[in-house]
Amino acid sequence: MDLNLLYILLPLLLGWIIDKLIGDPAWLPHTVVAKGKIIAWGEKILNKGKSKMLKGGLFSIVLILSCYFLIYFIIEGLNDIYPWLSIVFSTIIVFYCLAGKTLIDEVKKVFIAVDSSVEEGRIQVARIVGRDTSNLSPQQIRTAALETLAENLSDGVIAPLFWYMILGVPGMFAYKMINTLDSMIGYKNERYKEFGCWAARIDDAANYIPARLTSLLMIIVSGRLSLFPFIEKFGGQHASPNSGYPEAALAGILDCRFGGPNTYFGELVDKPYIGYKEKELTTADMKKAVQVNIWTEILMVALIVAIETIYYINFK
Repeated sequence: MDLNLLYILLPLLLGWIIDKLIGDPAWLPHTVVAKGKIIAWGEKILNKGKSKMLKGGLFSIVLILSCYFLIYFIIEGLNDIYPWLSIVFSTIIVFYCLAGKTLIDEVKKVFIAVDSSVEEGRIQVARIVGRDTSNLSPQQIRTAALETLAENLSDGVIAPLFWYMILGVPGMFAYKMINTLDSMIGYKNERYKEFGCWAARIDDAANYIPARLTSLLMIIVSGRLSLFPFIEKFGGQHASPNSGYPEAALAGILDCRFGGPNTYFGELVDKPYIGYKEKELTTADMKKAVQVNIWTEILMVALIVAIETIYYINFK
């Protein structure tokens, strides 16, 4: 294999493998924490007075571009000195940008906890969802965990890999800033509806293709290509323009129903249902969903390797 192609593919493969092996251990500092502190600092200073939307938009764009060019120039600088250092650095960034194993582990813990007691299940699922969990039933707890698993497969794994394929490691890192901005200020409540408007819209645009690609890969690995009409029907019914697609794919694969009313920040939100069949979700369903996630990741990585190889051979 050509060394230049190796420099492209090694960080992807090594970073993904490391994520599958160790996830995000609590003892390891994470770049998302640093991004979160920067966003919180900027929001505190800028989210007041007039022109909140303009200030929030410029703030978001500056942070996203800064992430891209910071990683770009670091990699270019390392390439000029010791190329192998560039591979090591890029591998670390790829690892930090992926969140596959961690969410799978958290979802498994939710199912174990709720089988022990409803209260333990509520406490555990609160770690990974934004809704009010204090009154959730065991079925609602399991549903919330699997909805989050499907959504995270898109924005926590497939979307970062997609932007790696399009814009390399810098693009992947910039995407994670987009995702972090949306998770912190991309809400439609009184505090963030103006300041976080741009962040939410940028996140919608960045996830538009990855969300639909995720649903496609999910039904391919499950062997359920007949679910195309199902995803087309229910994917667009979610309040988010993107989250409904991987959720619809998983609902179809498990032959269950997601969505429905839930409480967010003290307000009842009546989400449309995704799927037809209201069935009791079990640990077997969780295990099947986890396998779909893992194989979807594998297929996406293999797809990128194939595309990068073909592109390099024919156009480089």
